[in-house]
Amino acid sequence: MAMLIPLLLMIVLFYFLLIRPQQKRQKEVNAMQSGLSKGDKIITIGGLHGTVVAIEDGNVVLDCAGSELTFDRNAVRTVLAKADAVEEEVVEAEVEEVATTEVETKEDVK
Repeated sequence: MAMLIPLLLMIVLFYFLLIRPQQKRQKEVNAMQSGLSKGDKIITIGGLHGTVVAIEDGNVVLDCAGSELTFDRNAVRTVLAKADAVEEEVVEAEVEEVATTEVETKEDVK
């Protein structure tokens, strides 16, 4: 009985330090890969940077400097920018540009 307690403790320790965090990371990766959409900027596991052009069954078509390349969806390592976030940044940049132009115009009038 005294020999079983350290063994059980070691199994529980392995579960909480190794198995559970790995399962959590795998769920996050699966969610990221299933949440890909057209226009997302990504990095593949090989280090290739590109923009998602199309998503087919298990494949992702990337635009990389004018070339369209097809990769397995599992080859996506990181999403740099979501398509929605890129559109918001463009709109924010346009609003800031208009605001600075208006300020410059008002200063010129004075």
